[in-house]
Amino acid sequence: MLIRNVCLPDGREAQDLLVQDGRIAAIGPQLAAPEGTEIIEGQGWLLSPPFVDAHFHLDAALSHGQPRFNESGTLLEGIALWGELKPLLTQEAIVERALRYCDWAVARGLLAIRSHVDVCDDRLLAVEALLHVKKLVAPYLDLQLVAFPQDGLLRSANALANLRRALDLGVEVVGGIPHHERTMAQGAESVRLLCELAAERGLRVDMHCDETDDPLSRHVETLAFETQRLGLQGRVTGSHLTSMHSMDNYYAAKLIRLMAESRLSVVANPLINISLQGRFDSYPKRRGMTRVPELMAAGLDVAFGHDCVLDPWYSMGSADMLEVASMGLHVAQMTSRSAMRQCFEAVTSIAARIVGLEGYGLDAGCKADFVLLQARSPEEAIRLRAARLLVVRRGQVVSRMAPATARLSLPGRPPSVDWSNTGGAKV
Repeated sequence: MLIRNVCLPDGREAQDLLVQDGRIAAIGPQLAAPEGTEIIEGQGWLLSPPFVDAHFHLDAALSHGQPRFNESGTLLEGIALWGELKPLLTQEAIVERALRYCDWAVARGLLAIRSHVDVCDDRLLAVEALLHVKKLVAPYLDLQLVAFPQDGLLRSANALANLRRALDLGVEVVGGIPHHERTMAQGAESVRLLCELAAERGLRVDMHCDETDDPLSRHVETLAFETQRLGLQGRVTGSHLTSMHSMDNYYAAKLIRLMAESRLSVVANPLINISLQGRFDSYPKRRGMTRVPELMAAGLDVAFGHDCVLDPWYSMGSADMLEVASMGLHVAQMTSRSAMRQCFEAVTSIAARIVGLEGYGLDAGCKADFVLLQARSPEEAIRLRAARLLVVRRGQVVSRMAPATARLSLPGRPPSVDWSNTGGAKV
């Protein structure tokens, strides 16, 4: 396959990309096409590496309304509702919903997902179901699983034993939720136990941390300390960290330096953070998302995750990481040109680095995974939620989408006006 005349996220234009044997063989202007190569005209559109969701809950996806709806819209009612649903789950239902969501994801150019999976059900139904899904979707999507004690590692009787069982079955990442333990002390203890387990097994850590409006929820401080103590630098992610939105600036500045020393990664979840946080406020009402620009400025890897789609916590979503990037841009007020590009990277290259994807990118030798977007730049892709004209996995086209166009006939205007979704008009 040779794709001619595309622009790239770094600003290069009029580039060709040659694919051979499932990898990118060359990239540059006016490449020669070997005999028998399929040629695709890129028409100057944006060619991007695939989208990556660094934080999701695939076991709960598309379960919205079962067994009831979250009327308060709060995190705590969502957790309670999930507890009501768990006894009713079947492996078949989890697999069916997960596969349906993975189809949505691929059609939107999302080819890698890190999904947390609840281990507090002694049956480990969701774990076994998603390990099966992981095998089924491997040809077209990378699925990485996190062993997640949703009800609290120490708060739930068998959570630690179940988490170990899940890792033994093949789950790759150690998860946690310290702010949901009964006390701050137990939360800190859970961080220590989980980081020691990850160090013992040589695994990564991705912990739901301080997903609250309480500025005194400071478990990420413990997470950073344990990361340094155990030599886990570069392998640990703190997800959500919404309490940082409410912390005083002096403490936050100290904390960000500690996080940078520990080489923590961060995943904010803009759609969910803006929906679940601030629920106990009247006015002014807090936004709730963590301090994304400040964390990026300190040199931390910061990605955006989708977190939820049609589940007990969130009644919307469509696997569109450009929607996630757009919400992150708005909530963090990242409206400069460079900041908007950072938001695009937060759902592509930075997210890939946090998850640990190998062979990701648009350089020669990388896996031939990419998306052709109906936009001329990353900023325009976010603004327009650009159509995914072509989605390619290992050099094979797995999804196509027609360009977004509308032909209008308006009084007093020429009879044929072609408005493309790039925001321009050609008469």
